Amino acid sequence: MIEVRFFARYREALDSDGERLAWSAELDSLDALRRQLLARGEAWQVLAEKGLMCARNQELCSLAEPLADGDEVAFFPPVTGG
Repeated sequence: MIEVRFFARYREALDSDGERLAWSAELDSLDALRRQLLARGEAWQVLAEKGLMCARNQELCSLAEPLADGDEVAFFPPVTGG
C-alpha cells in the first residue's frame, strides 16, 4: 500500500487530505503515481501545477524518485517565504 497525502490548496481542491492506494509495479516513481491520479479527471489537474512539490517518506524529492510498497507520499504546492 502507498499512503498519499495532499496539503494546502491541493487538499481543498480534492476535498481530501489523502488516501491509501494499492502499490503495483507500474507505480515505479512519484511521477507515475501523479500521472495515475491526473487520469482521474478535472479536479485532479491541480497536481499538474508547475512547481508541484513532493516528498517520499517525509523527505523532499523530485517526481523522478522511485516508489516502493509501503511508502508515504505527499504532494503540496510551491512554498514561498517572506
